[in-house]
Amino acid sequence: TSAYSSPAKSLGDPGITPLSPSHIGKDSDADDAVEQLFLVVVAIDFGTTSSGYAYSFTKEPECIHVMRRWEGGDPGVSNQKTPTTILLTPERKFHSFGYAARDFYHDLDPTESKHWLYFEKFKMKLHTTGNLTMETDLTAANGKKVKALEIFAYALQFFKEQALKELSDQGGSDFENTEVRWVITVPAIWKQPAKQFMRQAAYKAGMASPENPEQLIIALEPEAASIYCRKLRLHQMIDLSSRAPVNGYSPSDTIGTGFTQGKEHVRRNRQSRTFMVENVIGEIWSELEEGDRYIVVDSGGGTVDMTVHQIRLPEGHLKELYKATGGPYGSLGVDYEFEKLLCKIFGEDFIEQFKIKRPAAWVDLMIAFESRKRAAAPDRTNPLNITLPFSFIDYYKKFRGHSVEHALRKSNVDFVKWSSQGMLRMSPDAMNALFKPTIDQIVQHLSEVFDKPEVTNVKFLFLVGGFAESPLLQQAVQSAFGSRCRVIIPQDVGLTILKGAVLFGLDPAVIKVRRSPLTYGVGVLNRFVEGKHPPEKLLVKDGTRWCTDVFDKFISADQSVALGETVTRSYTPAKPSQLVIVINIYSSEQDSVSFITEPGVKKCGTLRLDLTGTDAAVPNRREIKTLMQFGDTEIKAMAVDVATSKSVKVGIDFLNY
Repeated sequence: TSAYSSPAKSLGDPGITPLSPSHIGKDSDADDAVEQLFLVVVAIDFGTTSSGYAYSFTKEPECIHVMRRWEGGDPGVSNQKTPTTILLTPERKFHSFGYAARDFYHDLDPTESKHWLYFEKFKMKLHTTGNLTMETDLTAANGKKVKALEIFAYALQFFKEQALKELSDQGGSDFENTEVRWVITVPAIWKQPAKQFMRQAAYKAGMASPENPEQLIIALEPEAASIYCRKLRLHQMIDLSSRAPVNGYSPSDTIGTGFTQGKEHVRRNRQSRTFMVENVIGEIWSELEEGDRYIVVDSGGGTVDMTVHQIRLPEGHLKELYKATGGPYGSLGVDYEFEKLLCKIFGEDFIEQFKIKRPAAWVDLMIAFESRKRAAAPDRTNPLNITLPFSFIDYYKKFRGHSVEHALRKSNVDFVKWSSQGMLRMSPDAMNALFKPTIDQIVQHLSEVFDKPEVTNVKFLFLVGGFAESPLLQQAVQSAFGSRCRVIIPQDVGLTILKGAVLFGLDPAVIKVRRSPLTYGVGVLNRFVEGKHPPEKLLVKDGTRWCTDVFDKFISADQSVALGETVTRSYTPAKPSQLVIVINIYSSEQDSVSFITEPGVKKCGTLRLDLTGTDAAVPNRREIKTLMQFGDTEIKAMAVDVATSKSVKVGIDFLNY
């Protein structure tokens, strides 16, 4: 049996049984909370490799302000966002975030730096951890462990303080947290526990609270991108499939010369940049008709998400047609290939040691690689030089007893040479080879999505996210899918999600229909039917034969759910005199689930309705209504005793069971 033995047997109470017929009510006005009025919406794009925030005042929603430029940007990398890196003191207190954290850590003496806790690219841990809980740890560069929840809360608190400070500076008076609606973006392919984890971290950072959950919206990255893409005007994007010049460049130039700033109306404003979003549906959008489909490919540092949307007119609401898919094929894959290449040349034993003994120099090396990585392009002919930190050269000689140059000569990796200025010189082919595995996975995954029956007749493919800036990825996607649909890239593509998240916070109702990522149901008892039910599930109580552990389904994985939709079921206590009714809620990734003991079924909530002390006149068949309401990333469940209107509510919880 699974970890969940029969609830009826273990609890000693007979549980609940469905009142037939089981009906579904669409009850839209069940929970119309009074809409709070926020003065400003602040969206945080918490990325694997870089992060940023943007905001808009609800009074002038057409202006989106992107946070002020960061100090300490790198050459060759636009510093509109800051690296997602965080530094804690040896006493585990927050010290700094972003460029500041990286530079401070780098300047520490090696004897000191090994006591400081430096974290980078830690967001991927939420995607890769199978059994994420509030206790999950992250490992710092020096090997020490800290609770992931603390790190995420520190990072969000940093953004909260930065944003409030900038808003106060701009408005001339102190801005209160209560005046802000926060939006945090997460990959759509994250599992529910990871999405809930982000919300818990935000509560810990003081952005919102369990008592006031609507102050925080968890938005899905490709959905945010989709909302922004709807507003695009033609001059704000690069259409890879058109042969006409774009922005006065021919398309081949556009790819080669990297991105020219779109002619967005940019108002310079105390270092923060303001984008005017014209309150129209963009031209490209006006070509889309009711029922048209488009796919948003959000390729970031850690993950690539794909979502297929369909337009519903007149308001142009979005409907998700095919549940988000994707995987860990972000640009980090390219860094990983570079690391493998270094291992091949210098030996895995050396690279492992170097990372532990000289963590700051390792970070330097990866920064040098990052700016060269951005210079890779399909038609590049001249080599790319990567500076090796002095301590790398020095430490290698100590470790191996011969020089880096010697290692390169004898490694027979023929695309990588040593240049006399102390650099690794990579041929363009060598660099392109580092991109290949990751880009191949993205193209392969997209091909699979295009082959799904729900995904026929896609008109546009919007390529967004930081990795979409790579001309190699653009070319690969264009050549693979350009014949099937138009491939469109918004200008300033790295900020697409951020701007879309602000628009989403201003009008959360724009996304109307989602696909449920999981199947949800409750554990019940049914009358035992010989021949239909397995004999080991038979439970006899007071002369009645029950089948235990039955999974009574509320909604299946992949079913369309309108946001805010409520699904209702009615149950009755199996034993009429029962006064405490316990309803356990379960989830599974499978569509068809019969019993809660099946593999992959997880408990994710408990409703405990205590009816002691209610009037003696108990109806002989007490009706307990159970409702599940599907919200943004939250699902709320509620049980109501119809006779007395006594009710109990619970949020579905994937982290604490």
